[in-house]
Amino acid sequence: MSAHVNMQTATPDKSIPLSQPTTRATDIRARGEPFTWALGGALALGCAMIIGFLVMVFWNGLVTFVPKPVIAVTTTDNQVTAGEPTRTELYKPQSADLAALSPQIQKSISDSDGFASRTMFRVGNYDLYNEDFRWVSEFQVTKTEAPKDILFAEREEWGPLIATLKNITVDGQTIETADIHDPRFAAAHQTSRDRRKRIREIEKDDIGKINFQLDELRIDVRKAELRSGRDSTDHAVAQTTLKEKTPQLEAQYKALAEEAGKLRELNSRNSAMFVDITGREKSVALDLIVRVYKPNDMSFFESVGVYFSRWWEFVSSEPREANTEGGILPAIFGTAAMTLMMVIAVAPFGVITALYLREYAKQGKLVAFVRISVNNLAGVPSIVYGVFGLGFFAYVLGGSIDQLFYPERLPNPTFGTGGLLWASLTLALLTVPVVIVATEEALSAVPRSMREGSLACGASKWQTIKYIVLPRALPGIMTGVILAMARGAGEVAPLMLVGVVKLAPELPVDGFFPFVHLERSFMHLGFHIFDVGFQSRNSEAGKPMVFVTTMLLIGLIFAMNVTAITVRNRLKRKFKGSQF
Repeated sequence: MSAHVNMQTATPDKSIPLSQPTTRATDIRARGEPFTWALGGALALGCAMIIGFLVMVFWNGLVTFVPKPVIAVTTTDNQVTAGEPTRTELYKPQSADLAALSPQIQKSISDSDGFASRTMFRVGNYDLYNEDFRWVSEFQVTKTEAPKDILFAEREEWGPLIATLKNITVDGQTIETADIHDPRFAAAHQTSRDRRKRIREIEKDDIGKINFQLDELRIDVRKAELRSGRDSTDHAVAQTTLKEKTPQLEAQYKALAEEAGKLRELNSRNSAMFVDITGREKSVALDLIVRVYKPNDMSFFESVGVYFSRWWEFVSSEPREANTEGGILPAIFGTAAMTLMMVIAVAPFGVITALYLREYAKQGKLVAFVRISVNNLAGVPSIVYGVFGLGFFAYVLGGSIDQLFYPERLPNPTFGTGGLLWASLTLALLTVPVVIVATEEALSAVPRSMREGSLACGASKWQTIKYIVLPRALPGIMTGVILAMARGAGEVAPLMLVGVVKLAPELPVDGFFPFVHLERSFMHLGFHIFDVGFQSRNSEAGKPMVFVTTMLLIGLIFAMNVTAITVRNRLKRKFKGSQF
C-alpha cells in the first residue's frame, strides 16, 4: 500500500505543466538585459551626437581666425588665381569642358565615374573681381606656388585684398617700398588709424551729444506747447532757451565738423598702392586697412599675434561688411542684457504663480484646468509669443506709455515699437511655464512634516512659506530658472518681431540721461547667426562667422548656467540636512 501510494505520489500530475529547463537566452531576457543594452546604446548615441555637434562647432570656430596660406595657381588657359583654399569637393564637369582636355585627363575622369576634384579659393578683391570666391578644377591646374611677397590686407570696405605692395604715399609723397615691415609704412598706418578712430569719436560721441542736446531743447518746446499752450509763459521760456543755446551748440557742431574734415583730408594723403596677381593696381587709403600681413612668410609668433588680434577685434568691436567681418560686441551685450532682464521678469511671476497654485488655491477642477493650460503654453510655437509681444507690449502697452509720458515725441514712437524691454518680457512669457512647473515640483518636495511643525509652533502660513518652504525649495526653483534661461537665450523667432535688428546703431547703454534705454532695438547672437548664414550676400563668406558666433553663444549660455548652478549648489549645501 505504501509503495503504491509512493508511486502515485511520485507520478506527476499531467494537468500541472512541468517547469522547462531555462536556457541562457531565456534567462537574459527575463532579467531584461536586452532592454538595458538598448537603453544604454540609445544614451551613448545621444551623447555621441551632442559631443560630435559641440566638437564640430568649436573646431570650426576656433580655427576661423587662424591665418591661412595664400596659394597662387595657374590654369590651362593661362589664368592666375591667388587666394585662400577653403574647401575641396567632387563634381561632374560639363561635356564642353571635357572636350578640351587631353585624352589622359579624360580617361582619369572617366575612371572616377565622371567625377573630378575642384577647390574653392577665397580670392578677395571684390572691388576688382566682383566675386569673393572662385572655383578651380584640379585638372585645369598647371602650376601651384605660394609667393612669399603676397599680402593679405583686411579692409573696412570691400572685404580682404590679396595683392603685393608696390609703394605707399605719406602726406602726399610717394615712397617706393614693397615691405609692410618698413617703419614708414607702420608709422603712417598707425597714424591714419588713430585719425580714423578720432573721427569716429567726433561723429558718434561729440556730435552725437550736441544733437541730443538740440533734440532735448526742441522736445522741451513741444512739451511746453502741449502742457500750457502756445501763448503760455512756459512755451515762451522754452523757445527763448532754444534760441539762446542753439547758436552756441551749432558753433560747437561746426568746430567739430571742421576738425573731422581736416582729419579726413590728412588721411586722404596717406595711401598704399597694391598690385594683384594679374597685375591690376589698386590704391587703398591706409586708414581703411585694419591689418595686413604676409600669410606665406610669417613666423609662429606672428601667426599667433594675428590670431589673437582677430579674436580681440571680434569680441570688442562692431560688425562691418554686412556683419560678415569685424566684431559682435553689440550682439554679445544685447544677448546678455536681454537674458538677464528675462530672468528678472520670469522668476517672480513663475514663483508667485506656483506658490498660489500649490499653497493657497483650493485643489479642484479649476486649478487642474489652470495647470493643464500652463503645460499647454509650453508647447505654443515661439513665433506666436512674438506676435503677442508685438501686439500687446509694443502697440498696446507701449503706445499707451507714449501717449501718457512721451506725447511730445509723437508720432515717433518711444516705447510703442520693438525694444529690449518688450523682447525680455515676451521671452519671460515664453519661459514662465517652465519656472511654474519646476517651482511646483520643488514646493511639493518639501516634507509636509516641516509645514506642520512650523504651524504647530505658532507660525502663520506666510511665515511658514517664507522661512521654511521657500528656502528649502530654492534649489528646485533655481533649476527651473536655469532651464528657462537656457531656452530663452537661444530663441530667435519672437525677437525678430519685438526688437532685434541686423545692426544696432546705438547700444541700450550710453552717456545720455537716463543712461539705460530699454526702449531701443538691440542685436542678438542668435539672430546674428541667422542673418550672417542666410541673409548675407555671400553665404560662403559668412560661414566662418556662423561657427564662431555659435561657439560664442554656447559659451555665453554655458557661463550663465554655470553661475546659476553654482548658486543652486550653495543653497543645497546650506540645507543639506533637509529632504527635497
